[in-house]
Amino acid sequence: MLASLREEVAAANRRLVAEGLVTLTWGNVSGIDRAQGIFAIKPSGIPYAELSAESIVLVDLEGKVVQGDLRPSSDAPTHRVLYLAFDAIGGITHTHSPFATMFAQAGRALPCLGTTHADHFLGPVPLCRALTPEEVREDYETNTGKVIAAEFAGRDPLSMPAVLQHYHAPFTWGGSAMESVDNSVALEACARLAAGSWRLGLDPLSSGLPSHLLEKHFFRKHGCAAYYGQK
Repeated sequence: MLASLREEVAAANRRLVAEGLVTLTWGNVSGIDRAQGIFAIKPSGIPYAELSAESIVLVDLEGKVVQGDLRPSSDAPTHRVLYLAFDAIGGITHTHSPFATMFAQAGRALPCLGTTHADHFLGPVPLCRALTPEEVREDYETNTGKVIAAEFAGRDPLSMPAVLQHYHAPFTWGGSAMESVDNSVALEACARLAAGSWRLGLDPLSSGLPSHLLEKHFFRKHGCAAYYGQK
């Protein structure tokens, strides 16, 4: 089971390059085996083309490396906190994809302006607050996860599988490592469409997609009443 997880996580990380979501080594994907309480994650600073299943690092939910000769991603503590906070997720992706990161740097939530966005995200993608100087000094990566988890208190992370961290970049998640990459692809596409809509003259303060269209497009693809695709 852990061998197949490492294979999937290696492939998911390599896919970041194919999807145009990363520059240099600015991103990582992880996936978790819930039964064993172990997640697999990209090693820190290793080029994606050099990744193999054997190079993927296994980390337990206490943050201890349990298998692998390389150091795990510096974002591993953030992933660990999110796995503990969101027990329904099976994979996490962090990138600095251009358009989503523009929104994060600008301190803007990503509004839902059309049905393309609504097909994937149930409303605006939230912006979580920047870390305080004390939080950065104490444990930057762990506190990044805690700030994201706090932003999602009372919110279903599967209905909104993405967040923008102020001044930083996006995080996405899903039922598996590959699904979390799907959500990163969708987030970047929606951010690009929103920025383009504003350039074409849409009022940035527009209320966006009406709720009846938002709910129709989201729930025809998600949930027990979904009818998009094949059973």
